[in-house]
Amino acid sequence: MRKATWRSGALWLIVAGFTAFAVLLPFLALAFEALQGSEGLWGHLFSTILPVALRDTLILLSGVGIFVAMLGTGAAWLVTAYDFPGRRTLEWALLLPLAVPTYIVAYTYLDILHPIGVVQGTIRTLLGYSSPREFRLPDIRSMAGCILVLSFVLYPYVYIATRSMFLTQPGSLIEAARTLGVSRRAVFWRVALPLARPAVAVGISLALMETLNDIGAAEFLGVRTLTVSIYTTWITRSDLPGASQIALSLLVVVMAIVALEQYARRRQRFAAGTRSGRSFDRQRVSLPVGLALLGLGLIPVLIGFAGPALYLATEAYARLGFAGIPPRFVSIVTATVVFSAAATLMTLALGGAAAYAVRVRSCGFSTTAFRLSAVGYAAPGTVIAIGLVVVLGAFDRTANAYAQSWFGFSTGLIFLGSGAALVYAYSARFMAISSGGMAAALSRIPHSLDEVSRTLGESPSGTLRRVHLPLSKTGIAAAALLVFVDCVKELPATLLLRPLNVETLATHLYGEAARGTYEDASISALAIVLIAMLPVVLLSRVGSERNLRRDVLVPTPLEQLPLQQQAG
Repeated sequence: MRKATWRSGALWLIVAGFTAFAVLLPFLALAFEALQGSEGLWGHLFSTILPVALRDTLILLSGVGIFVAMLGTGAAWLVTAYDFPGRRTLEWALLLPLAVPTYIVAYTYLDILHPIGVVQGTIRTLLGYSSPREFRLPDIRSMAGCILVLSFVLYPYVYIATRSMFLTQPGSLIEAARTLGVSRRAVFWRVALPLARPAVAVGISLALMETLNDIGAAEFLGVRTLTVSIYTTWITRSDLPGASQIALSLLVVVMAIVALEQYARRRQRFAAGTRSGRSFDRQRVSLPVGLALLGLGLIPVLIGFAGPALYLATEAYARLGFAGIPPRFVSIVTATVVFSAAATLMTLALGGAAAYAVRVRSCGFSTTAFRLSAVGYAAPGTVIAIGLVVVLGAFDRTANAYAQSWFGFSTGLIFLGSGAALVYAYSARFMAISSGGMAAALSRIPHSLDEVSRTLGESPSGTLRRVHLPLSKTGIAAAALLVFVDCVKELPATLLLRPLNVETLATHLYGEAARGTYEDASISALAIVLIAMLPVVLLSRVGSERNLRRDVLVPTPLEQLPLQQQAG
């Protein structure tokens, strides 16, 4: 019995090690390919491409970081510290921009704010102008426009983490500050905000990760980031070593962001849980002030979600009424669902195994494998895609050469031509969600149940099947939904790895927007938004004030997921 149990436990360690290696393989291949470039390639990149791309990337990251910190923290304090009409609705409405990918918001505002569009046309009519030459707003195709667009979409990362921290701060600290003569307004700057800095740092880092992963919004708005440079270097110039070297530079920027986030949280300590005290009371305001606060809180919701969603619904309705459903729409949706579902199943299986290995055999190897399995989430999709092209392309060429020499036929591109590479990229990119969700679900199950199961003769695999999975099904389902939706929204990896003549909702939208046919892209964009709203609805439910205070010591998987993804 002990031998069988040991073998079963060792099997989980092997699977966890395989998962970690599979996630790390694209990065190893990327480093190898970057070193294969000609001697003068690095010099050419440093003199021509990297200075502009790195400058634009750093400016974009700085601007987005500042704006998401202000928007997210301000919104979190608004709904936490004040009591006004509509506050409960505003609490979950502030999450809605998460349902709209950055590239969709960029392409919608390109049309909405076009010089001959409805917004500028209405303004000129009201001011008495008749031509764009007489009056036009600043062009949204700029660095400032890109910063604003990304900030109004990504601020919920800071809002979620910071609001959770505000809600769980003991009211005794606020009361002590008030007793010492600190005004209510100064409490935010001197007590609440310093205590919430770790959460703000986590939210900013997640927003910056998404900014680095973005390719559609930056390209549409004319900002040449490192991610855009990788895509153009590979696709336009067919320079894979050059693209690998730029991707390696982008990976250095990612590592710097992670290091800064860890540095910001270096002194994070908790002496007691909030169950030992009550939260501070909200300040009641008059009706006019309350309506003003509600209007202020709705601004990011209107810009980041309501405006783009209304535009998409209007354009999609017009497109359906004029020409009906596009001919290829069914095949596009089918491809999107098939690739996303396959990646979700693989991600749940491997990520869950990595998390369960820590539960079965808590040792240095299992812990290291678990952490390494989550590193893909910190890397942009373009970085993973470049690495997979190197390693899977080499495998496809080798298999094809052996097949021709031994059997006299060509196998073609087994991985790159079948979509398997895309499923691989999705799994490596979002493995942290499944492993983190599984770990969070397992943390809520007492170890005594494992001991009872072993006493009754169950192996670790049997314990997982009969005990852990039934008790963890809610957390696993939530992780599966998040992985599926993230796969549907993923654009950079899909653009680079999708098989020929295969379109997903994201790539179809990108292609139509690049051609300027916004009405044809609106249906795909609206479908993505509707799908992406599912986890936002769940997040709004589990992120309610009652659940946050009740589960502050043992948060649910969705509540602690953003922290887990980054900590991984």
